[in-house]
Amino acid sequence: MLFLAVTLGFFVENQREHLVEHQREKQFVQSLFNDIKADTANLDRIINARTKKEHALDSLSYLMNNDSVKEFTKQIYFYAVSIARTLPYRFVANDGTIQQLKNSGAFRLIRKRSVVDSIFDALVFNPILDENAGVIGLPAGKPALQPYSKRELYEWNYRLYGIKAINMANRRDLRSLLQQAKNLLLILKDEYHLE
Repeated sequence: MLFLAVTLGFFVENQREHLVEHQREKQFVQSLFNDIKADTANLDRIINARTKKEHALDSLSYLMNNDSVKEFTKQIYFYAVSIARTLPYRFVANDGTIQQLKNSGAFRLIRKRSVVDSIFDALVFNPILDENAGVIGLPAGKPALQPYSKRELYEWNYRLYGIKAINMANRRDLRSLLQQAKNLLLILKDEYHLE
């Protein structure tokens, strides 16, 4: 009889722990889901800003290489300053839940292998950096440009092309990251019935 009582006690305790871990798993997954939703909104904003930056780079290049360049100095100064700004376009993932899962050893709570695999695929892109052009206005009057030679203009065009190429590559990588985040959201919704 004592053996039966002890065995039953272990069984009940095991079931209780299983229930508690299942509840913790659900809480972690919901928190992770919320983090990823916030990340996708941030990625959308950054990708749109990268597209605007590319248009500004094209406009600056067009104006600088225009035969009437002196007529567009206000716009040239505007684009040159706004393109160089690096404010809120750096993507930093909401990784509070991931850090908590890693530090507490709670990854073991997530039983669905497809979810764990998808989480670690998305972590590859965490260190992606981005730039932002802040909101600024046109300069007053008609400011003059510093004199430059044709050779300096060619060098400047080459540098501008480099900035544009980096911008486009960052936007491409951000789109890939956004797609991975959306895929993970779908997996979490499907596996854990989240909304």
